Amino acid sequence: MTISGAVALGVLLIVLYRVVSTPRHVDGRAADHFVASSYGLPPREQLDSRRPGPPPPVYRTKERQAVADAAWEGDWETAERYVSAAGEDWDERWARLELLQHVAREDDAWLEAWHAAEPGNCDAATLRASLMVHRAWEVRGSGYAHEVLSSDMDRFRAMLPAAIEEAQRAALLDPANPGPWVVMITAARGAKYRRARFKPLWEGLVARAPHHYEGHWQALQYWCAKWYGSDRRMMRFARQAVRKAPPGSPLAGIYLHALNELTERHLVVAMPFTPLTRKTLKQVAASFEQVPPDDERLPALRHLLAHYMLQSMLYTAALEQFRLIGPWCGAQPWFKYEHAAIAFEIARATAVKRSRTRPVSNPPVYGMSR
Repeated sequence: MTISGAVALGVLLIVLYRVVSTPRHVDGRAADHFVASSYGLPPREQLDSRRPGPPPPVYRTKERQAVADAAWEGDWETAERYVSAAGEDWDERWARLELLQHVAREDDAWLEAWHAAEPGNCDAATLRASLMVHRAWEVRGSGYAHEVLSSDMDRFRAMLPAAIEEAQRAALLDPANPGPWVVMITAARGAKYRRARFKPLWEGLVARAPHHYEGHWQALQYWCAKWYGSDRRMMRFARQAVRKAPPGSPLAGIYLHALNELTERHLVVAMPFTPLTRKTLKQVAASFEQVPPDDERLPALRHLLAHYMLQSMLYTAALEQFRLIGPWCGAQPWFKYEHAAIAFEIARATAVKRSRTRPVSNPPVYGMSR
């Protein structure tokens, strides 16, 4: 297998489900005579539902494949160098560990050889702990607690203590590295950690990496109502992420995940939006302007931003996000519908119609070279 598919699953996880009605504020008739190119948008025939955004540069794909191939051939040194090269860019370092986790799920002999050769290596220990957590979650599955067989739930919870212990040992190997703390935060909700036990883990993470994206995403899951928080706690946490997002980080996108969690939890296709919600969405958009355009997390987040701007009647702002997205429509929330490209087209047309945007006199010519 190639690693590009695994990367897409690991970094840009898409939850597929269908709904039977059209979202509020999205007019299905708006696309009937809609000519996208007249409004600075790629035409309908160029829409691509295979990806949320353009593929990564060829050199990056080749590098990842080379690391994966080397590992499967037993060369753990290449993996070690690949992770170490990220330095103290903790988000990038974690992304590289996630890649290696997908590699190890296919065959972890190289990882065990790495750990045996370098028992004091924090990255190897963190990767082992993370792999243990994900294997436990595979036993549990992704359903709500009442949907999981009691035998699977018992196995799941029995596997987590060893993973947490492994992460704790990893943390001692490199006290500055936040990676083990991300693993512990991920495992905490499955291990039924109450708030008093979770709090030190969160403090340990942010003391080392205050803006760690994956760490915030995992903490958001802890604070949602289906685990150990509530809608209010989750949204408060998400708004804090927007406020503290540093320039260049997509951390503000945590707020969009929180809105998505609300939508799914309450089984509705649209939520009531307040002035605070609209204000925060604008802050998220402003924060994204400072994120490097080649950040692979950004395209999927822009889809959510465009969707929730449309839902909150920020039509002109939503249209701008659609222009930045381009022809790509393989992302949430369009996969909620039977035909993602059609849902995406209707949303774009609605943004144009409701914003009362006039056609441009010289529409650009779009290609699919990216």
